[in-house]
Amino acid sequence: MTRRGLFSAGAGVAAVGLAGCTTTTSATAAAAEATGAFPAEASGPALFGPEAGLALLSRNENPYGPAPSALKMISKAAEKGAYYTNQEAIVTLNKLIADRHGVSPEQIVITTGSGEALSALALIYGPKGPIVAPRLFWDTTALYAAKLGMAEIIRVPLTEDMDMDLAAIDAAITPETGMVQLCNPNNPTGIAMPGSVIRAAVSKMAAKTTVVVDEAYIELVDDEASMTCVPLIKEGKDVIVTRTFSKIYGMAGIRVGYTISSAETAEKIRYTQMSWTPCTSIAAAIGCYDDTAFLDYSKSKIVEAREMITTTLDALDLKYLKSQTNFVYFQSGMPANDLAKAMAAEKISIRGQYMDYVPWSRVSTGKIQDVERFCKALPRLVNA
Repeated sequence: MTRRGLFSAGAGVAAVGLAGCTTTTSATAAAAEATGAFPAEASGPALFGPEAGLALLSRNENPYGPAPSALKMISKAAEKGAYYTNQEAIVTLNKLIADRHGVSPEQIVITTGSGEALSALALIYGPKGPIVAPRLFWDTTALYAAKLGMAEIIRVPLTEDMDMDLAAIDAAITPETGMVQLCNPNNPTGIAMPGSVIRAAVSKMAAKTTVVVDEAYIELVDDEASMTCVPLIKEGKDVIVTRTFSKIYGMAGIRVGYTISSAETAEKIRYTQMSWTPCTSIAAAIGCYDDTAFLDYSKSKIVEAREMITTTLDALDLKYLKSQTNFVYFQSGMPANDLAKAMAAEKISIRGQYMDYVPWSRVSTGKIQDVERFCKALPRLVNA
């Protein structure tokens, strides 16, 4: 059945149901409020955000967002939610991003989170040959292509310090390689590779194959300008950088990301991406992109929470990796899944085991009061 036919077939049902729409909607809204969707402090399951009483420290979110500047724009756009996103809105956001990075708007592609961008790239380059990547990286999108039979992932072991082994990754590139995928700072390790080091390595790799650098956490590092790989794109290297509004901007549920690449590569990404980003998401991104006051505040709270975590780990003499992100990767002395289960019993959510890294756990920097709960629970649980 065609889309038009489907709508026609449903017209009679819609007409019958329209009379009861107001009553049903009111009842649904009331139920949502009663179950904790609004407000957040209500008891019961929540439709939006963490359930009441849960310290959500497992998903690397910024709980201080969205910024008021984003919320104001969301409200305006939602009033026009009956209409598809205007191209003018996308052009406006493209220009904001392009101007900051010193590239042309044609080199920017707006996506529904950087996940859509990375998925599109895996679908573009995966069929050409294997995706070469460090053993640990944010692999969800590469796995998406692999599950569809459109990509193979070659994982290169990390160094003894749990860092990306850039020399080994470069050595793993062959004429058949589809692309290299890196994450800097890396997830889940949190380690940020110095800009001069990663740019030199990526420049060498890009002479042989396409290199994708996922910079989801780049705004959280000590010196973003010195660490990004965007300068390589300006030099004409075969490099693609992905960014997201999910981390420092606190818009994980609103879903906005983007790619920076050559104009030719950008056109390939546009051709492959599924659809356009919702008008409310574009509006939010426009509203907060240059909101330095909010960004500075968010970063200060993230650093404060991260220092609380590392201070606790130091006091317990537990090993952890130096992080420049909104999470810390550490060893508790017990299997990661066991610690996650024990924390869950305290209504604290942290990340469990990655691959075969049994002793390594990851905890995110959430609200200060939630991080305090983690820091109080950890000594008791690891010494139990």
